[in-house]
Amino acid sequence: MNSPENIYLIGPMGVGKSTIGRQLASQFKKEFIDLDHELEKRTGVSISIIFEIEGEPGFRKRESELLDELTQKNNIVLATGGGAILSEANRKILRTRGFVVYLRASIDTLVERTRNDRKRPLLQNGDKRQTIEDLLAVRGPIYTDEADLIVDTDNRAPATVAKEIINKVEALDTL
Repeated sequence: MNSPENIYLIGPMGVGKSTIGRQLASQFKKEFIDLDHELEKRTGVSISIIFEIEGEPGFRKRESELLDELTQKNNIVLATGGGAILSEANRKILRTRGFVVYLRASIDTLVERTRNDRKRPLLQNGDKRQTIEDLLAVRGPIYTDEADLIVDTDNRAPATVAKEIINKVEALDTL
């Protein structure tokens, strides 16, 4: 099965980047890496603690440094954090080092998938729906602009979404 050297998954929290990413990595025989989980593993603390101690700027700095390091690896599927695309430097890294897939979902779907989540710092205060709407208002156009491929995940099993990505990536190889 042919595929781009590296595949980077972007999109908002709750869209399924980690779940779908694991399936893609398995199918393409690549290593799967979740950027947030790798950051937690290396620091020994949760993303929430990093936010609490260093604030969002401190977290974003760590995220950018790790993104730069990980995207220098070969043969990976990387699930990025939802806000990784906010930095132009990060967008350039993703654009130039791999194939970017935007996993997209409706606000209703994202609210439902994150309703019981207690680990995402940006969703811990206030109205989750409003927070997601506000985040997507800023990030949505960036996700769209940066994507080599856009795939909807609403009401779809992760395996179905992964298969669609595989089929579309393989079709690109034949062009």
